[in-house]
Amino acid sequence: MVYELNEINEKVRSLFAGWKETLIYSCLQQVMGKVFVTDVENPESAAAFVGCFEFFAGVPDEELVRNKPEGFIIMTPQNDGWSCLIEKCFPDAKKNTRYAIRKDTVFDRAHLEKMVALLPAGYEIRKIDSDLYDRCLLDPVTADFVSSFGTKEKFLAMGRGVVILKDGKIAAGASSYTRYREGIEIEVDTMPDERKKNLATAACARLILNCLDENLYPSWDAQNLTSVHLAEKLGYRFDHEYTVYEVSSDMRTH
Repeated sequence: MVYELNEINEKVRSLFAGWKETLIYSCLQQVMGKVFVTDVENPESAAAFVGCFEFFAGVPDEELVRNKPEGFIIMTPQNDGWSCLIEKCFPDAKKNTRYAIRKDTVFDRAHLEKMVALLPAGYEIRKIDSDLYDRCLLDPVTADFVSSFGTKEKFLAMGRGVVILKDGKIAAGASSYTRYREGIEIEVDTMPDERKKNLATAACARLILNCLDENLYPSWDAQNLTSVHLAEKLGYRFDHEYTVYEVSSDMRTH
């Protein structure tokens, strides 16, 4: 039996000890997301789930792996034992590599201001407000800027984000995919016909500066090497590669 925890105890926290992923922090701090176990009293395994990401920690537990949330999920194993279970339970899962970025960046504000200034003429940067929240949800490219929060009220209270507009339309943006107490996890994207114009660079630089103004840490995790290079351009440093499994809702489980 799988249980969702209403309170996160030290035993569960210890299962994720040393795992520097802010999405896990969001769940353990109960800012957003969920934590699942199969033993409430003495958990030896746990799964932390937020957005479309799920992290498995502790003793590999097949029941937790099979308890897949709805929709597309990116499963992240703590070790090879969890990897084997994911491959067993979801043989069609797509194995990928992601790139962790260090969480101790000391940002150069002057450099970031120069990155914001790369914004081409005819474009403007605006914070995501109530109207822009609704407009983000209209396109799959921009929906992830706000969708993990579930409601507009939660995003406006906890989320942070900016979009770049051209002729009143969203061309690019950078936002909080998730929020934890000390900061945010950055989500960035650009409309396909607006790429190669430094829009993502300008949006991220503006969002990072906004976070620094509030004493929030803007965490970065890279899906691919292009994202790594953008992060390094902004002042971040690469840490290590890690394995994830992309699992669709219609994949075989046997």
